[in-house]
Amino acid sequence: MSQPFIQFQNLNKIYGQGNTQFHALHDVNLSINQGDFVAIMGPSGSGKSTTMNILGCLDVPTSGAYIFDGVHVENLSRDQRALLRRHYLGFVFQGFNLLARTSAQENVELPLLYRGMGAEERHTEAKKALALVGLAGWEKNTPAELSGGQQQRVAIARAIVTHPTVLLADEPTGNLDTARSKEIMELLVQLNQERNITVLMVTHEPDMAEYAKRTIHFIDGQVGEDITFQKDKGN
Repeated sequence: MSQPFIQFQNLNKIYGQGNTQFHALHDVNLSINQGDFVAIMGPSGSGKSTTMNILGCLDVPTSGAYIFDGVHVENLSRDQRALLRRHYLGFVFQGFNLLARTSAQENVELPLLYRGMGAEERHTEAKKALALVGLAGWEKNTPAELSGGQQQRVAIARAIVTHPTVLLADEPTGNLDTARSKEIMELLVQLNQERNITVLMVTHEPDMAEYAKRTIHFIDGQVGEDITFQKDKGN
């Protein structure tokens, strides 16, 4: 049997020292296969955000192992973790995080600019990514000229333009109405199914979690429940 693509082994995260010490994660063990679509849920302070930060190489565990495609991430340097983020991970946030005065295409090109890609290739790849999320023809529009749902589509295009293996989405529908939320979730399902992108999504909304193949519920820094559905949601 092949090894899981992502693993936490007895992973702990402790913030602070002495009387101010806070144990955010307690001996967490979890495995995620390539192509999974996982909704990570739990109340405030349960450990889900800490888990996402470690998965995204934005933080490191205090002890235990984080294994990504066979690599022990906890042993990597800061620069090595940055390279892993740049080449394997895409990020989507609740607040979109788009540059206000730049066009949709320029926003999507940013990760490619950081990689040192030439202008012509950047333009081509950004247009492809925008078309993939249904925004062909909107390349020159700024965020102020786009709806909330369109802005989140630009953010998703920016996240996938580098062809990441894993997409980490933090409350991706939190600022959207019901109809736009459904559109974004259906887009994430499409990316997961058609491009085999592993999607790891934090959400407070049970109806959004139903689009995932699996839900992991955190409680008090530990995995309280891990449910895999028998068929894909959102179809």
